[in-house]
Amino acid sequence: MKRIVKIVLAANLTAFAILAFVYPQLMVAPGKLIPGHGKLEADCFACHAPFTGADSQRCITCHKPEEIGRLTSAGLPIAKPLTSTPFHQKLTRQDCVACHSDHAGVKRFRPTGHFDHLLLEKITREQCRDCHKAPQDNLHRQLTANCSQCHSQNKWTPATFDHRKSFELDRDHNVRCVTCHLRDDYSRYTCYGCHEHSPAKIRREHIEEGIRDFDNCVECHRNANEDDIRGEFGRRGGKQGRDDDDD
Repeated sequence: MKRIVKIVLAANLTAFAILAFVYPQLMVAPGKLIPGHGKLEADCFACHAPFTGADSQRCITCHKPEEIGRLTSAGLPIAKPLTSTPFHQKLTRQDCVACHSDHAGVKRFRPTGHFDHLLLEKITREQCRDCHKAPQDNLHRQLTANCSQCHSQNKWTPATFDHRKSFELDRDHNVRCVTCHLRDDYSRYTCYGCHEHSPAKIRREHIEEGIRDFDNCVECHRNANEDDIRGEFGRRGGKQGRDDDDD
């Protein structure tokens, strides 16, 4: 009896192994391929290396990096590219499976679309808007600068910049960014974009208070409250750049 059971088990295992190689799409495939890969349904090794899984080197035999986004795998021009920037040519290495997957079953377990920006050359990583559409809220419509000044490439939110740490946009200061940041250079600012401030007026008022160093406005002024003066000139006394009371 035991001999018969062993023979039956061996026969089943042999049949399963044969079917797995002859009809892999039916026996071991986790799901259907995308339509573009339909002709490879029965040829698992067109994409998979034995024992190691999907292999990027096999992807680029059909999808040549220099043609991605420009030509189809058959060499025909793409009438309407999915993106205006074929950034595959800017990759530091061809790691297709880092972003792309196939089979409906796999997609349920391994997230796709989580692009690793470190695969791009540094200069390409700085051109966010070549690939991403800018948000259309009131703040972002004013901006044309690089997104990385406020956002990281690992997560879009939360933004890394809190304007209140530098200056509170209250009362009359809640204006367009270009009022203070010229040419979208957010590493610098000027307070002379407002009719309330002019170099001559600011200089005169600070000299009257004995303050000689007044180039960095937000060092002392962090909001629209004139009485809320902070920084090294927030009190009278022998601070650098300010006249002492005894002068």
